[in-house]
Amino acid sequence: MFIAAKRSLGFTLIELVIVIVILGILAAVAIPRFINLSQDAQVAATNGVAGALGSASSSNYGARSIDTTLAGTSPVANCTDVSALMASFPSGYTIAANAISGSNGATATCTLTGPPVGTSVITATFQAIRVS
Repeated sequence: MFIAAKRSLGFTLIELVIVIVILGILAAVAIPRFINLSQDAQVAATNGVAGALGSASSSNYGARSIDTTLAGTSPVANCTDVSALMASFPSGYTIAANAISGSNGATATCTLTGPPVGTSVITATFQAIRVS
C-alpha cells in the first residue's frame, strides 16, 4: 500500500493573517516616528545654518583683525550683514535686522528663522561680531 506524503503548497490563512497583523502593528508604531522626523530635520537644518552664520562672523572678525584689507571680508554692523559672509545663503531663511551696538568687536545675539514646518516656526540664535 502506497501512502502519499501531504505536501504543503503555500501558507495557511492563519499564517497570512498573523503576518498582516504583525505588519500592521509595526506600521502603527513606525509611522508617527517618521512623521516627526521632518520637523526634527528642519530644526537641525536651522541650527546648522545658525552655526554657520556664527562661524562666518567669527572668521570674518578674526581675518579683519589681522588685516583690514583682506579680500572676502566685509564690515558687519547688524545681524543681516552676516548673511553676506556665506558663499550662498539658503533660501527660506530670514535674519532679524538687529543692530550690533558698540564698537569693533561688540557682539549681539541674532535670531534666524527657518522655513515653516506645518504650523511650526523654527528659530535659532547665533552670535554676530561687529566689524568696522
